[in-house]
Amino acid sequence: MREGLSEMRRALRAARASGQPQREADVLATLGLTMILAGSTARGMAHLDSAARAARGPGAGRVLMRRAGILSVLGRRDEALRDLNQVVTILHRHADLLWEARARGHRGMLLLEMGHTRLADADFAAAERHFQLVDQEWEAAGERHNRGLVAAASGKVPEALALLAEAERRFRLLGTPVLDVAIDRCAILLSAGLAADAWAETDAASQGLGAEHRRSIKFAELLYSSATAALAAGDPAAARDRAEQAARLFRGQHRNRWSARARLVLVQARHAAGDTSQSAYRLACSVAAELDAVDAEESAEAHLLAGRLAWARGNPVRAEYYLAAAAGGVRGGTAISRSRAWLARALLCQLRVQDAGMLAACRRGLAILGEHQQMLGASELRAAVTAHGRELAAIGQRAAVCRGSGRQLLAWSERWRATAQAAAPASLSGDAELAREMSALREVCRRLDRDPATAAQVAVLRRERKRLEDAVRARILQTPGQAAARTKTLALPDLLDQLAGAVLVELVELDGVLHAVTVGRTGFRLRTVGDAVAAAREVDFARFLLRRLADGRPVPDPARALADAGRLLEKVLLGGAAADLDSGAVVIVPPGRLHAIPWGMLPTLRTQSVSVSPSVAAWLRAKTAPQPGNRAVVLVGGPDLPAAGAEIKQLAELYPGAGVLANGTATAANVLAALDGCSLAHVAAHGTFRADNPLFSALQLDDGPLTVYDIEGIDRAPHRLVLSCCESGRAAPAGADELLGLASSLMPMGTAGIVAAVVPVNDQVTPAVMAALHTSVAAGAGFPGALAAVRADAALADDPLANATACSFIALGV
Repeated sequence: MREGLSEMRRALRAARASGQPQREADVLATLGLTMILAGSTARGMAHLDSAARAARGPGAGRVLMRRAGILSVLGRRDEALRDLNQVVTILHRHADLLWEARARGHRGMLLLEMGHTRLADADFAAAERHFQLVDQEWEAAGERHNRGLVAAASGKVPEALALLAEAERRFRLLGTPVLDVAIDRCAILLSAGLAADAWAETDAASQGLGAEHRRSIKFAELLYSSATAALAAGDPAAARDRAEQAARLFRGQHRNRWSARARLVLVQARHAAGDTSQSAYRLACSVAAELDAVDAEESAEAHLLAGRLAWARGNPVRAEYYLAAAAGGVRGGTAISRSRAWLARALLCQLRVQDAGMLAACRRGLAILGEHQQMLGASELRAAVTAHGRELAAIGQRAAVCRGSGRQLLAWSERWRATAQAAAPASLSGDAELAREMSALREVCRRLDRDPATAAQVAVLRRERKRLEDAVRARILQTPGQAAARTKTLALPDLLDQLAGAVLVELVELDGVLHAVTVGRTGFRLRTVGDAVAAAREVDFARFLLRRLADGRPVPDPARALADAGRLLEKVLLGGAAADLDSGAVVIVPPGRLHAIPWGMLPTLRTQSVSVSPSVAAWLRAKTAPQPGNRAVVLVGGPDLPAAGAEIKQLAELYPGAGVLANGTATAANVLAALDGCSLAHVAAHGTFRADNPLFSALQLDDGPLTVYDIEGIDRAPHRLVLSCCESGRAAPAGADELLGLASSLMPMGTAGIVAAVVPVNDQVTPAVMAALHTSVAAGAGFPGALAAVRADAALADDPLANATACSFIALGV
């Protein structure tokens, strides 16, 4: 930047010496623009204004275009649009294709800010064509980037990510990566609920920037993006630090709109940290007024925060004023902004004690987010975006608890629980490039895990694994949705019919308290169980005990330890709801944070048929799923598992016609082909759960790991599946109340029943447990009933390890 300014000052002296006023105006405009980008806003604008007064003909169009671009950056949109409308006319009249393209690009950005996405995309598309005609590759890449912004504003997150990835690829080929890509990708990732990814994006972009870049316009915007990402990721301290830095830079650059945006993030960070002080309230009110004055889209968010703070400080009159202002955007903007406006409307109705209006607003906001969710193809995105609806659902849940209505609490919990599983993820079975990347990743992982000759190349292979995982994930995130129909609202009479005498227990975590809704012959009952944190702690203790027993580590009086742990689990998870359970079948729907629970340890459930499901809707889909036409049974034995051979051999005798893949034939291609549409599958292979990215959780096969991404690529999931490997039933909580993992990905693809372990299990004892399970299944039992029989037999055997192993498995679905 410094060297560029020096060259431009020399150019200005030479232009003046030439006696050519139009050349002087042209250079003066470029110098002014560059000075502003370097942070000298006032002096740069003076140069641009002088150049605009002096320019004539096509040169006037070029100078006005530069000034309009900077006016837009400075938030003076009306002035910028007036300039640009003149510019396009002037340059088109003079057939100046290059500068007309530039003007259209700038006008497209203004139109996009004003919400005119179709007009903006038309300008961007025309600009890209013009740039390509005159061989301006860098600027053509910029218009591809801008078209990504249009897609994002239209709610097309996968398309937006794909367009930005293409723009970034072009920029890098030209050796000129730009911060705009990171800034805009951060915003898109935040709209999709991927806060950690957004934060990592901005941090990576800031690495290696020199001191002069850290005073520039774009670095200030990058800091702002980083602050918003840190806030969404749950780190208000980091958000506050970055927002303060960004606000200082924006003030020095005389960028009032951006300064107000940064101060909004600053006060949001203070509020997230629990600050409801008078100074925080005044700052929120001040920022709301500033953003209103410049007609910024963040104005509604500022009003929402000011309303919350006014309410918290006991000022209902001002709270009503600000919430009403925030609720005004229910019909315009992105799906996220409209859902936030409905949230403001719900809070306003709550303040006015208008319960019907409050609940109606919550329903409208969730419906908008549900439509947005269907535009996303990747299961990770569909799960993450539900975070935007968490508060809307919680308002409905609180109203139900206040009324003491178990029926209403169940209905509101189901409205926004496991919605990502309402439809299968978009299939990528025809993506040849993705298939090549997955195959390469499998080979790299196989070499890292099992090839002793790679010891000297471990660091290189780990870097290659990371590169391939990033490439696979990025490609899948760019998959558009399939516009599947939204799942209908839960019909409670249908539920009662399908339960057919079984008891449903839905656990709901709300404001740190665990509630239980039971549904059975006696109707709906709502019970408050207790502290959700205490429940999670007891679950961790129970899982720890099961792991110790599976590993063969000493446990004093293991039978008593198991019994005590089970009683404690029952107390903190069910409380008084345990009294609502009879000796029949039980369906349990836990919240996402409490999904990996060994339910068989609970005394009341030890010998009962227990089905676990992420939602009532998911259980109903499994219950009513049609039997597959293909009655095939598939048995898979993975490598490096000594007991797998005996396990598969024993099951092959039970299922004489089963297809067996083991001893080198259990490759990814063979296993995927066999699983596709089969009636029953059993996989005895090591499993790995990836907490950092649960969709890379995998089953270890002969040629490497078979990940969740691989399984999502098959056309028809197996109707029923047994996973006897370690922790195959684990999943990671995501979004509002979603799960990401192996089992949770199979159910929306049509798998009606899964048996899987929620903790590591003992490889020597597991084959006997599996043999007992399949003996019941072959005799016609469903998975929940078969697993109950296994637990009952293990309890009678007086063998703590066998008992612990039987309790480590759960039955998902039917």
